[in-house]
Order: sequence, then structure tokens, then C-alpha cells
Amino acid sequence: MNLKIVTGALLALGLTTSLATAADLKVYISSQHQPQLWRQVLDKFETANPGTKVSIETGGNTSEAQAQYLNTIMSAKDPSLDVLILDVIRPAQFAAAGWTVPFEGKDMSSYLPAYAEANTVDGKVVALPAFADSMFLYYRKDLLDKYGIAPPKTWDELTAAAKKVSDGEKNPNLQGLSFQGKAIEGAVCTFLLPYWSQGKNLVENGKLTFDKTAAVNSLKLWKSFVDQGVAKKNIAEVATDDTRKEFQAGNVLFAVNWSYAWAQSQGKDSAVVGKVGVARLPAVSGGEQTTCLGGWEWGVSAYSNHKDEAQKLVEYLSSEDSSKFMAANGSLLPTYPAAYKDDTVLKAAPWFADALQVVETAKPRPVTPRYNEVSEVIRTTVNAVLAGVTTPEEGATQIEARLKRIIR
Repeated sequence: MNLKIVTGALLALGLTTSLATAADLKVYISSQHQPQLWRQVLDKFETANPGTKVSIETGGNTSEAQAQYLNTIMSAKDPSLDVLILDVIRPAQFAAAGWTVPFEGKDMSSYLPAYAEANTVDGKVVALPAFADSMFLYYRKDLLDKYGIAPPKTWDELTAAAKKVSDGEKNPNLQGLSFQGKAIEGAVCTFLLPYWSQGKNLVENGKLTFDKTAAVNSLKLWKSFVDQGVAKKNIAEVATDDTRKEFQAGNVLFAVNWSYAWAQSQGKDSAVVGKVGVARLPAVSGGEQTTCLGGWEWGVSAYSNHKDEAQKLVEYLSSEDSSKFMAANGSLLPTYPAAYKDDTVLKAAPWFADALQVVETAKPRPVTPRYNEVSEVIRTTVNAVLAGVTTPEEGATQIEARLKRIIR
């Protein structure tokens, strides 16, 4: 890959956005989002802006852990953080709480529409995109090739493939499928994938459109993977990075995960370098293939003592050149459509050529100001079903009853 082109563009961008005054800024970045690569972007920014120093604070390898920490910091009106990375579901929440400052007059037309919309609240741009994301099906290309199996397009095909490979390999450490069963945000997507695949939505125009039959089918599907031995018995304890680590160690045939896992799977510590394929997530039989929209956004703390400087930094971090750099070096999906056709990006991550369609058609999680409560209901119930504490039927009944109290 020609990193000189990308890093040169970053440096050039930094020179055109030099800060009028020097400042010491602190950026909060998730520990799972390759802070070491963002450090390189920040180094270019510092070089272009003499006297300005930017430090990184890392934390939390789940969306919930990050949100809990930031909620504490923001509630205390703590000025120690200037720039925050936020899950795509949170900019509206943080803006409503008065925790971030808007970007006046910002043109969002060059970004992917889903992210322009996610960061615009009541006509105000409250955050800028860091990187795009959606869930993909990762698979062991070498093992599917060995047994003459095509990437599955339905969950039934995945189950059959997992059993065929398991019978052939006779490796007790090889899981057929890993996904997020722990009571985290990823479990909301776990529930929604087959639910959406049945053509159902959870919320439309702010109104609850819950379909109990579809919910039962969704919960039954995930529990069936456990019952049939396709997924491991303690899948209810598995978080996002657990799936990534197990797949990277060569112990998983199929994995449901976000785009960040690709770069990790090709790293020096990976046991599956050159053996990984990526495809759209399967559909339920007779349904459509769907996936869950993800992504992360940069917000500026309302309690920062350097708001103007922090906003200029965020403009830099959210630029097309920064997006291309993180795509080429960290396999983080760009937030700019044009970047998916960039030669440098495609040379580093050829699978991005097919990723744009997936990202553009990914479905956002329910849009409601009470999303945190909706999330808590779904993820805890999914977890209880997978742990065998609750049946799929009981779980669907509980979700329906609780969501009716939240969304009226």
C-alpha cells in the first residue's frame, strides 16, 4: 500500500486547518478501535499545529462500558476530556443532555447519508463521523474450500455447513458459530438480525411495531445454535471482542462481528492470516439478508476548556483523508462513499469493494429518545434466553410487555 500518499494528504490537511492558538487536548477513544493508529493521525495533526499536544485516553471494550464512563464524566461536568468517540446510537442522547457542542454551518453532504442523519439533531450537527460500520459474517475460507462449501446465505445453510466441517475436522475446540450473547449492545443486533430478516421493524415513526411471532422465531434461532452444539454452551457470556479473539485464534468457523475484526484477523498474532472470508449475514429461510448499522462518531465536550480547538481537531479526524488512512491501515470502514473506490484503500482491504452496499443497506437500531431503555430490555432478555433462564416464548412476551411501557 502507498502510505506516503495517504499520510501526505493528512499532513496537508493539517496545514490547512492549523489552530490559531495552542492547546493541550485529550481525546477519548475506545480501546478496541485501534488507538495506536489514531495516534499516528494525531501525530500528523500535532506536526501541522506546533505547540498543540493531543493525548489519548482509552477505555472500555464495549459500547456500554464506554457510555457508562462518559456518562459519569459528563454528569460531573468534568473538563478533562475534550473530544469523545461515541457509538452511533449516542450523539442524539449526548446532545439532548447538553454534553456536546454543535458544529455550526457544517455541510454533511459528502458523508454516507446514514451518518449525516445520525449526527444531525433538530437541524444541528452535534457530532462528526469517525468511521462507518456494520455487522458481517466472517468465515474460515480455508475450511469451507476444503469441504466444498459456499458461504451460507441462510442460517439453515450455516448450520448444515458447521455440522459438516465439525464432523470432518473432529476438533472439539472448533466452534461452528460465535456471536454476541452477553447482555451488551451487540446482543440487540443479535436479536434484530433474524427479526428484520422476517420483514419486521421494531419501531416506525416513533411508534412500537413489535411482532411477537417474529421475536419468538428470532430467539428460537439463536437458542437452537446452542442446543445443536453449533455455538458453545456459554455463548451467553460472549462479548464482541471475545468473538474476535476466538475467531482470530482459529477456534471458530463462522463469526458475527463488526469490521474492526478484519485487521485483527490479519495481524501478526493471528492464527488465521490469509484464511478469512467475509460475506453478508445470512437470512432466515424465505427472508431477506439484513445487517445492523454501526459506526462511531466524534463529539466535542460541552465542558472542554478548548472547544474551538477541539472542534478543529474533530474536523481533521473526520476528514476524508483521515478516513482513508484508517481504512487502509486499520480496515475501519470509511464514512465517505468515494473512499470505497480509492486504490490505496482497496489495495489494503480488497473486500471493501463489496462493503459499501452492505453499509448503505444496513438497518439502524430503533430510533427513539428512550433507546437506552429499549436496548436494556432486549439485550438482557436475549442473554436470559441463551443462558437457558427464559424460554424464547417467555422472552418475547417479556420484551413486548416492557417495550409497551417504554414506547407509547
